[in-house]
Amino acid sequence: MIRPATPSDVPVIAMLIRELATYEKAEHEVRVTEEQLRTALFGAAPAVFAHIAEHDGDVAGFALWFLTFSTWKGVHGIYMEDLYVRPEHRGGGYGRALMGELAGICAERGYERLEWAVLDWNEPAIGFYENLGAVRQEEWPHYRLSDAPLRRLADRPS
Repeated sequence: MIRPATPSDVPVIAMLIRELATYEKAEHEVRVTEEQLRTALFGAAPAVFAHIAEHDGDVAGFALWFLTFSTWKGVHGIYMEDLYVRPEHRGGGYGRALMGELAGICAERGYERLEWAVLDWNEPAIGFYENLGAVRQEEWPHYRLSDAPLRRLADRPS
């Protein structure tokens, strides 16, 4: 079963984020707190959304996402920040169901894109996404400014 996350899911979402980071060999980079998640997901102006996959009352996985906007198409889309299914539930259709839920939201709301990034070494995920019909966007590499370079840029006079 796939359902929208509720405030009571925040602790398990935080735990799943850490599990995903461990899988991606980047647990040391996780700084998010439960309070930050609670505010982002359920505060006065939520800008992030999450769906939970359940198996017999236990959390099997989650998807966390936010809205994007295409200036070329003139409509919103969804950027999936995280998709994670616990190892013991992989192959059970939960990843596909979570992706299907997000695709359904796109269809219902007239959004024309569902996008995400995947680590280049994560062959199981790449195969999963390509089996869904996803197309790798080679011509649009992602860039990121964070930490010290972001602060340096912000401190420069305009």
